[in-house]
Amino acid sequence: MSSTILSIGSIEIKWYSFLLLVAFTIGYLLILHQSNKIGISKSIISDLLFYLVIVCIVGARLYYCLFNLDYYLTNPIDILKIWEGGLAIHGGIIAGFIYLFIFCKYKKINILKITDIIVPALALGQAIGRWGNFFNQEAYGPVTTYSFLHSLHIPNFIIDGMYINNQYHHPTFLYESIWCLLIFILLVIFMKLIKAKFGTLTAVYLILYGIERYFIEGLRQDSLMFFQFKIAQIVSLLMVIIGVIILLILRKKNEYDK
Repeated sequence: MSSTILSIGSIEIKWYSFLLLVAFTIGYLLILHQSNKIGISKSIISDLLFYLVIVCIVGARLYYCLFNLDYYLTNPIDILKIWEGGLAIHGGIIAGFIYLFIFCKYKKINILKITDIIVPALALGQAIGRWGNFFNQEAYGPVTTYSFLHSLHIPNFIIDGMYINNQYHHPTFLYESIWCLLIFILLVIFMKLIKAKFGTLTAVYLILYGIERYFIEGLRQDSLMFFQFKIAQIVSLLMVIIGVIILLILRKKNEYDK
C-alpha cells in the first residue's frame, strides 16, 4: 500500500496531506454555515479559522515532536515533514483553545459560543483525518489474526493495510474514525433537537472523545509516552473531567435561572 496518492516528477501528494486538507475544508464550511445561526458574522469566523488552522497544525506538530525530542534534536529538518505523519490531535486542541481564548477575549465573544460550533466540525474532521494514519500505516493496535478482523466484517483492503511487519494488527485508526463520526452525528442531533445552553456541545465532545481516546490509546502501539504513562490517556482523562465540570456549571446556572 502506498502513502502517495499522486506523483508528478519529483512532486508527491501524500494521502495524509490530502485527507487533512479535505477535513479542514469540510470543517471550515460547516463552521461557516453554523455561524449565522448564533449571530456571529462570517467575516469574524473566517478571520478566526484562518489562523486557528495554522495554530492547530503547529501545536499538533510541536506536541508530537516534544515527546520524540531525542529524534528531532538529531534530525531537526524532519520537524517540517508533516506529510509523513506525526500530528498529535491533543496538541492541536490545546493550542487551538489557547488561541480561541485570546481571540474571544479580544473580540469580547463568549468562547463557549464559538467552541460549540467548532466541535462538531472537529469530530468529523478527526473521523476523516484518521484515514491518513491508515495510508501511513501508523496509529495501529496490537497483533491480531486475519480471521478475527474478517469476523468484524472489515473490508479486505483495510485488513490488507493492517498487515504490518508480517503480522495483522487491530485497525485502531478505524475504531477511532467510526467513534468520531458517531460523535459528530450525536452533536448534530443535539444542535437540531435540543436548545441547550452554550457550552453543552463542547462538554459532550470533551467527555465522549476523552473516553474513547483513553481506551483506544490503551490499544495503540505507537503512543507518545511520559515516563511510564501514555500521555494521550492522561490528557483524555483531563478532557473528561473538564467536560463534566462544564456540565455541572451549566446545570447550576439552569437552577439559578429558575
